[in-house]
Amino acid sequence: MNQELFSTLNLHPDIIRNVATLGYQSMTPIQALTLPSIVEGKDVIGQAKTGSGKTAAFGLGVLHSLNVKFFRVQSLIICPTRELADQVAKEVRKLGRTIHNIKVLTLCGGVPMGPQVGSLEHGAHIVVGTPGRIEDHLRRGTLNLEHVNTLVLDEADRMLDMGFQSAIDMIIEQVPSQRQTLLFSATFPRQIQHIAQRIMKQPIMAKVEEGHDSRTIEQYFYQIDHVDYRFTALQLLLLEHRSISTVVFCNTKRDTQEVADQLVDCGFSALALHGDLEQKDRDRTLVRFANKSISILVATDVAARGLDIDSLDAVMNYHIARDPEIHVHRIGRTGRAGSKGLACSLFAEKEHYKISQLEKYLNLTVESQPLPATTLLGQYTYKPPMETIQIDGGKKQKVRAGDILGALTGDKGIAGTQVGKIDLFENHSYVAVHRGVADAALAKLTEGRLKGRSFKVRLL
Repeated sequence: MNQELFSTLNLHPDIIRNVATLGYQSMTPIQALTLPSIVEGKDVIGQAKTGSGKTAAFGLGVLHSLNVKFFRVQSLIICPTRELADQVAKEVRKLGRTIHNIKVLTLCGGVPMGPQVGSLEHGAHIVVGTPGRIEDHLRRGTLNLEHVNTLVLDEADRMLDMGFQSAIDMIIEQVPSQRQTLLFSATFPRQIQHIAQRIMKQPIMAKVEEGHDSRTIEQYFYQIDHVDYRFTALQLLLLEHRSISTVVFCNTKRDTQEVADQLVDCGFSALALHGDLEQKDRDRTLVRFANKSISILVATDVAARGLDIDSLDAVMNYHIARDPEIHVHRIGRTGRAGSKGLACSLFAEKEHYKISQLEKYLNLTVESQPLPATTLLGQYTYKPPMETIQIDGGKKQKVRAGDILGALTGDKGIAGTQVGKIDLFENHSYVAVHRGVADAALAKLTEGRLKGRSFKVRLL
């Protein structure tokens, strides 16, 4: 237990006393796993959800390495949104309130540049900001990072989701290679792994397990009496579970398109993904499903290869896969990262041979479950939490994620927390916004300007 007390850390006594006055005694799991290495000056990757205490972990590390007498930017903390940056800056100030003359400055979009330029001219020890605005200051020459010794990427996965990869790359180029790098992320997808390999030196990996040790997939099988009842059975399962993200697997391209069209006709939020789609339509479909503005993706196995969705709530097998290995691959797309997953499979009498193959392969006995009551068919279908706005400007027009975020959250705009994933393509960009503010977001982008230009925008 003593190992989890802040007093066991090799921090300055004033910081330890201040932490105690704030009511912090024992470290949270992510703090206990990361702080000893952070204080030693090592690069650290921390994987934990929001609310786990990670801000105090890197905040104390930043304060520990600070030389308050040297009035230059020594630490840079990058956050995905203005709200988070403000929250982080407030926490760092609170943790460092016993350090005299410390200056923490926030640099975020949605506010005028002028006052920020003036604050930078007066100097700062710690800068907390969003990628787009930090990049703007670097390009203008109003921010100097040559003395930074600690770089923090907070909620790195969300920054990548919002399309800030190029801005982050540009910022990192301006920071000295001899530094401590701290990366915190709720998930650890391949993109984050690649960044860590590129910018970190022998990082210590610290992960807080969420809820349970291994992923759990609840798997159910439903026998249908007649093939014509298959679509009705799918409707019943979708209406009962009402999952935010569901992939429905079909065995043929034709069935995939037909099922998706039927679901749309019945009021569901669905799109098809198969080999006959043009690349731009495939991109748009994947963008809308990944950013949670489409709830149901109906796909063939071939088209779904490379589908990388971190939080997939459910898999529905409209047809049993031809091969047991493919079945395992399908259902393995749900229940990732320790979360709970759901897999439902429909089969007809003539498909019993496939069920027998599965039983042998999985070493289990398949028992058919009763389908939900048909009274569910009278219920309203459900809508996804987000909507997607398409902007007819992309990388070729030098549109950046920060430009889009700034345009949405600027004067009388929507909150940064209401903005979801931002995807940038050559000539188009897509931004997900909460369904309740979609009209306001569309109006903001329609009336405003990006890169000093007006672009055509529309709600998909």
